[in-house]
Amino acid sequence: MTTSKEAIALIKRGTQEVLVEDELEAKLKEGRPLRIKAGFDPTAPDLHLGHTVLINKLRQFQELGHEVLFLIGDFTAMIGDPTGKSATRPPLTRDEVIENARTYEHQIFKILDPEKTLVMFNSSWMGEMQATDIIQLAAKHTVARMLERDDFSKRYSEGRPIAIHEFLYPLIQGYDSVAMKADVELGGTDQKFNLLVGRQLQEAHGLKPQVVITLPILEGLDGVQKMSKSLGNYIGITDAPDDMFGKVMSISDDLMWRWFELLSFRPMAEVERLRAETAQGLNPRDVKFGLAEELVGRFHSPLAATAAREGFIARFQQGQLPDEIPLFERAVSSDGALLANLLRDAGTLSSTSEAYRMIEQGAVRIDGERLADKRLTLGVGEYLVQVGKRKYVRLVLTS
Repeated sequence: MTTSKEAIALIKRGTQEVLVEDELEAKLKEGRPLRIKAGFDPTAPDLHLGHTVLINKLRQFQELGHEVLFLIGDFTAMIGDPTGKSATRPPLTRDEVIENARTYEHQIFKILDPEKTLVMFNSSWMGEMQATDIIQLAAKHTVARMLERDDFSKRYSEGRPIAIHEFLYPLIQGYDSVAMKADVELGGTDQKFNLLVGRQLQEAHGLKPQVVITLPILEGLDGVQKMSKSLGNYIGITDAPDDMFGKVMSISDDLMWRWFELLSFRPMAEVERLRAETAQGLNPRDVKFGLAEELVGRFHSPLAATAAREGFIARFQQGQLPDEIPLFERAVSSDGALLANLLRDAGTLSSTSEAYRMIEQGAVRIDGERLADKRLTLGVGEYLVQVGKRKYVRLVLTS
């Protein structure tokens, strides 16, 4: 049986803040299943590993015997989360929201236990609200408090537009916690303001305030910017096993340990042991193999993970690579560098236009993955690039 101290240690793994830890401990000691809330706006059809940092934490709560309330923000998605946005964000249409939400339910059960998960949609209660209800909700928060948010404050001071409906987003997210009677709410560090609004609104409605747990934003394949589909530095949880395995193997050794902490289900004691052994001479590539196999096995199957590893070894370690691969090093800005230009500058191809053509023809691979975007940019990291059947270059990009 897990003690409250052990439970706290597990819950705090990889978290940024627990607000308030004493309240969490008190809730855990009540001896009842807690209602653990996490909300996702269905703004894109596919989830990536960055999303799973939070979903993994939900799984840990399930393993401790608690109930997960997986909220699909189909109502709030039509507003558009303004968090971190420098301009008013266009809302999604109802059809886009429904189509994206449909895929979420299938994907999350690659991690969560369906028997301990309640999938909810905030349109269930928000859709029934009248105009007077919205006005009463808005009366429980002030404009001054809203402008404490960094993104709103910056836009206001710079004279950029803030639409009134954007103020509704944190209010509705907070009211979700009232409607769901959440004991704990999880969110990324960029959601802290919204999560705290939930605490405030619960108190205003006579409920015991939820504990807020924030989790860090996962860095993408470049190790610098957050994992994002728009930046191309992501691994989708529906990626093919070989692609997923190859992408994990492409990350830097330093980033590997960050991913172990946030994505692996291995005990931290085991991760620290591996880290110590690596410092003493264990090849980090072999440790990375274990991480790649774990992730492919989770989202596909152990058999698929084994096959992906064997395929990777066959492609990159059993005589299919030349003995010597040219090395090209360059410092890049935070925006990265255009791959086509890098191939030209490295002498691998004669011009940017030739690089564009080769990428469009599917003749360029990075770490075994065939590329399609001729304008792909690469951030800080190390990349093995294959052009055609015989040309290789190892790109080392630094900040």
